[in-house]
Amino acid sequence: MTQINEVTTLTREGDIAVVTLNSPPVNALSANVREGLFEGFKAAIADDAAKAIVLICDGRTFIAGADITEFGQAPKGPGLHEVQAMIEDAPKPVVAAVHGTALGGGLEVALVCHYRVVVPSARMGLPEVNLGLLPGAGGTQRLPRVTGVEKALEMMTSGRHASAKEAHESGLADAIVEEGKLLEGAIAFAQKIVADNAPLTKIRERDDKVAGARGKPEIFEAFRKSIARKTRGFLAPEYNIQCIEAAVNLPFDEGMKVEAKLFRELVTGEQSAAQRHVFFAERQVAKIPDVPKDTPQIDVKSVGIIGAGTMGGGIAMNFVNAGIPVTIVEQAQERLDAGLAVVRKNYENSAKRGRFPMEEVDKRMAMFTGTTNLEDLADKDLIIEAIFENMDVKKDVFGKLDKIVKQGSILATNTSALDIDEIATATTRPEAVIGLHFFSPANVMKLLEIVRADKTSNEVIATSMSLAKKIGKVGVLVGVCPGFVGNRLLAQRQREANKLILEGAMPWDVDRVLFDFGLPMGPFAMSDLAGLDLGWNKETSKGETLRDLLCERDRRGQKTGAGFYDYDENRVPSPSKEVEGIIRQYAEERQIQQREISDEEILERCLLPMVNEGYKILEEGKAIRASDIDIVWIMGYGWPRYRGGPMWYGENSVGLEKVLERMQHYEEKHGADFKPAAMLEDLVAESKKKAG
Repeated sequence: MTQINEVTTLTREGDIAVVTLNSPPVNALSANVREGLFEGFKAAIADDAAKAIVLICDGRTFIAGADITEFGQAPKGPGLHEVQAMIEDAPKPVVAAVHGTALGGGLEVALVCHYRVVVPSARMGLPEVNLGLLPGAGGTQRLPRVTGVEKALEMMTSGRHASAKEAHESGLADAIVEEGKLLEGAIAFAQKIVADNAPLTKIRERDDKVAGARGKPEIFEAFRKSIARKTRGFLAPEYNIQCIEAAVNLPFDEGMKVEAKLFRELVTGEQSAAQRHVFFAERQVAKIPDVPKDTPQIDVKSVGIIGAGTMGGGIAMNFVNAGIPVTIVEQAQERLDAGLAVVRKNYENSAKRGRFPMEEVDKRMAMFTGTTNLEDLADKDLIIEAIFENMDVKKDVFGKLDKIVKQGSILATNTSALDIDEIATATTRPEAVIGLHFFSPANVMKLLEIVRADKTSNEVIATSMSLAKKIGKVGVLVGVCPGFVGNRLLAQRQREANKLILEGAMPWDVDRVLFDFGLPMGPFAMSDLAGLDLGWNKETSKGETLRDLLCERDRRGQKTGAGFYDYDENRVPSPSKEVEGIIRQYAEERQIQQREISDEEILERCLLPMVNEGYKILEEGKAIRASDIDIVWIMGYGWPRYRGGPMWYGENSVGLEKVLERMQHYEEKHGADFKPAAMLEDLVAESKKKAG
């Protein structure tokens, strides 16, 4: 065995040279790895006794991608293109032996090998689009040449990983070898290649799978239309498509120039910087400074849910999907039956969409136990209360649970705004009480705000964070305050949106500006979707608010065909002259002077108070990091990933100095709602001081 460098070795098995990488945890393409590959292949090529070369990786995976911590740094050692040229131009066959994942740059290395063998559990993909990028080492030119245009388009614009079976069927993998015997299988494959005198197949020289799409722009236009809604606002999917078009219509070297140009535009652009920020923020969010990693956790083998409504049923589905049985409690049998019927229908709809076999529906439903008896929760490891937002009712429930449920269980509330410290006072074990704030629909939305009360124990926090991951959620630890983090920021936007329409902007103006910014829906379209009559009562309505006036006219949202908007039979909205008249009259009666309001003012007044509120949250210690606030809004409220989250947007897109200046401007015009956070002022002052 020859030690090439600290991460690479070269051995020979008979007449097959084996280059082995071992750079934990995922063999990322760091400078060390690139150097090891370059020197390892150089030595293997120089070894006349070696008739072929196998590239394999130790550890749990093949090369899982680029080392993105090196982005923006001065390059060291051989570049990836140099390494690829060494491999691709080798005068003897090179076989990539793939286990785990070959992703991004890892797959681009495998694609310059002459052959690829995989184990059944291996996965392959080019997920750069998820970082606002495109494959920058020939992936855009080689993948369509080996899989065909349609599959390359789908894989590269989604970032999806292909299974070993799919890779083999598409030509991306040349053989599947037995699990656990990858090296033996790869060596045997290489020996057969040598014995058969098989050609050194360079993907760059292939044309058969792209020729059929040449001169057919309609293929690409149809694909663009098919993904337009999902990729709205993102640059990287379109740039990936343009690269594949180049692979189809240009010689390989010319296509590589297109790839290099578009890659540079993306990697130096704001969208990719934002998406890379989100990538790291998602991983950072699980790190809690004052809860040690080795904190013991509660073994949650059974869950009780109180409330079988929309939230309770959705929450319960998360645990059943993860294989944890649920007992669900309702006050009345008919409400319990109705709730479980909705759960069954949700599962049946998923089965019809092909997500799992129809027989799986009964298996999952068998993991639900319905009851009207709170005592049936006595032995459960985790109880989640998911009833309506009323402090007295919630405290009553927690008082009862305290007497019923075994010691050591977690007592959680799904409240979206109420004081969890006060709820905890209803028990004799406040250390067991925590907030688990799911977002609707709870079985779909990725965010879980985990709300730490003053006396919540580390064990309960650690268990909750771990459970979030187990049920497929992104758990973000926050503190107790009105609205916690997500809704506290939302309140800032809602307040300004409601003020703006009285000052002269129309609901559709506000919605358009925020939709164009990248949010999935504006506040007034969202209100119409949810229903304007949520919490409204016809008998007690006094016509004091715009909502009162709209509901009194039966403009209660999409369900009545009219709300802030008029709706046709397909629920397609259009601006309402009636609503415009109601708003103008309402403003006139309150002596609010209406005026023309620019899109810029709408955007600033809706978004900058959110950034400011984020700094207040950080001042108060109700979020651990600014990036945690970003994750809350990306995962729970549809903030576009390519804008990095509200805190990243404020700091990097707008600039904190401008945020402060605009807050001061609006404070002067509109009052204390715009008072800058002390932390914002301090950060700007510190930045100016550093700048000299």
